[in-house]
Amino acid sequence: MPDRSKFNYAALPFIGIHIACLAVFWLGVDSIAIWMCVALFVVRKFGITGGYHRYFSHRAYKTSRLFQFLLGFLGATAGQRGPVWWAAQHRHHHKYSDTDEDIHSAEKKGFYWSHVGWVLSPEYDEYNEKLVKDLTRYPELLWLEKYHFIPPILLAVVCYFAYGWLGLFWGFFVSTTILYHTTFAINSLCHVFGSQRYETGESSKNSLWLALLTLGEGWHNNHHRYPLAACQGFFWWEIDISYYVLVMLSWFGIVWDLKQPPKQLLQPEAAIAKSSSIA
Repeated sequence: MPDRSKFNYAALPFIGIHIACLAVFWLGVDSIAIWMCVALFVVRKFGITGGYHRYFSHRAYKTSRLFQFLLGFLGATAGQRGPVWWAAQHRHHHKYSDTDEDIHSAEKKGFYWSHVGWVLSPEYDEYNEKLVKDLTRYPELLWLEKYHFIPPILLAVVCYFAYGWLGLFWGFFVSTTILYHTTFAINSLCHVFGSQRYETGESSKNSLWLALLTLGEGWHNNHHRYPLAACQGFFWWEIDISYYVLVMLSWFGIVWDLKQPPKQLLQPEAAIAKSSSIA
């Protein structure tokens, strides 16, 4: 079990971003600030879902070395560390899901720990390089890992010069905080509430409302059943905006070889009837 008595001082910027959001009560808001917040949330969310998660963590599609770096840079603007650290922690989660070794198991370590507690722990400041050998061979990704704080700082500066204090606090601080918690909700809420189509031996759930908030990541039980798929919505009615963006990028040859779930998983007999109280 993790030592919850120790505090990770590297998490101080994470805490500071949350506190900075309080400034909006003094600054107020207008329509431009709201649109900046929404736009920067959606664009950076794809950096996490389409980049950090589906590409760096699971290699669900292929792309060029240049676009690989751009995906990493975009994901880093979300303030969730570098792509190598993120992928290593996520691969560890899949390898040990809902066991004592899982870094953020809601079932084993509680809701708070799975949502945000693990981020504040110094125990997970480092990553297991053995899990990400395919990524550490790229010097530019290691540079991005070492200087992961540069992209979000640059974005914050751009927000300020674009629209002053409203741009900085709504476009960066509020947007980043929402990004944090929609990402963390997959680790916590999607292992507690929702429906299970597949028996996966752990607690992952599918959730429509979380899929809408996270550009498709809420189809989490699907994902745990077949993590290599570029889509997490396995059926046409399961909205997966991240996948739609990847498909559009494939039309222009920017990404290719998008992996699909095996056809047998799409058959009715592959499903189980099991759900919790909240879908």
